[in-house]
Amino acid sequence: MKRTRHVHPSRRAVLAGAAVLATPALLRGRPARAEESKKIIVGTWGGDYANLLHKNVEMPFLESKGWEVVHDTESDAPRRAKMVAEKRLPRGTSDVQALSDVNVAEMTAAGVLDKIDYSKLSRAPQILPVLKSDYAVPHIYSGLVLVYNPKLITTAPTSLNDLFDGKNAGKVGVIDIQYIYTVMAAALAGGGSLNDFEPAKGKLGDLKKQGVKIYPTNEGMAQGLKTEEVGLCVMWKARCVQWQKAGVPVESAVPKEGIIAYQSLFSIPKNAPNKQGAYAYLDALLQSQAQINFANDMGYNPTVTDAPLPDDLRKRIGFTDEEQKRLMTADYTYVTQNDAKWKEWWDKEFKA
Repeated sequence: MKRTRHVHPSRRAVLAGAAVLATPALLRGRPARAEESKKIIVGTWGGDYANLLHKNVEMPFLESKGWEVVHDTESDAPRRAKMVAEKRLPRGTSDVQALSDVNVAEMTAAGVLDKIDYSKLSRAPQILPVLKSDYAVPHIYSGLVLVYNPKLITTAPTSLNDLFDGKNAGKVGVIDIQYIYTVMAAALAGGGSLNDFEPAKGKLGDLKKQGVKIYPTNEGMAQGLKTEEVGLCVMWKARCVQWQKAGVPVESAVPKEGIIAYQSLFSIPKNAPNKQGAYAYLDALLQSQAQINFANDMGYNPTVTDAPLPDDLRKRIGFTDEEQKRLMTADYTYVTQNDAKWKEWWDKEFKA
């Protein structure tokens, strides 16, 4: 029988061969790690908002610096549910999440958000102080104003109490999906505050007796104002601007009681896989040109102090320096704790 001879390579040859075999794996591994560190996964609403984020924030301020941004587009409810479901995982599936001010309060209470480290944001000093918070960075904002059809409301309203004044009986509308903000407005009109809604019950009870019209959605209210079914409501000024562009004959007025701010914000989940990328994204959101472009495109106001708008645009979508001093942010911890109670009262008492 012929014996097979085994050739034993030298130690140098073994090491050289191992290096050759390992090189492709290493080359594959290094870019993968680099790509991971430069990828930012953003949970956000879809449609125009996502498109404008790409146009005004991601392309000029992130992609140009080598970041790759991936959108996880979905309405906020399933995104919030997903964050809570992933709470115990060491790594979640998103780096930043776009949320409303109410959403942020809910997610803070759920314990899924990281506290913002403002030392990691170069743009932190430019954030409007009234909008700065612990668990989210404000992207854009608008404020709750009185919106009216001048044909039906011939004297411009000046106070939230104009909603409940008998002279406007039968001309006032409210929006079902905006119930909590209507409650806030009624509370302020009744002498309450943003952490004391009880006076709202009396005011809304009066409004019900006067024949208030309740619309299910913002679009329904716009149609009611356009057809002159109603002439007065409260709504975000940015939405009023959108209605004006759509041909709805309305004007807006700032209530003397103050302006309740609505914010779209971004938060970082505690288990975000790329927190460096998350902070890069937040800084990009706050760039002055990104903020100005969003104001032009969407009608919402900048949340930073160094994003000047042209006078005509500021007058149309924004607030004067004096009016900005009257901006108020709701106590969303209070809202979160009491929302279920007020929703039940709204459905069973006010709407019934």
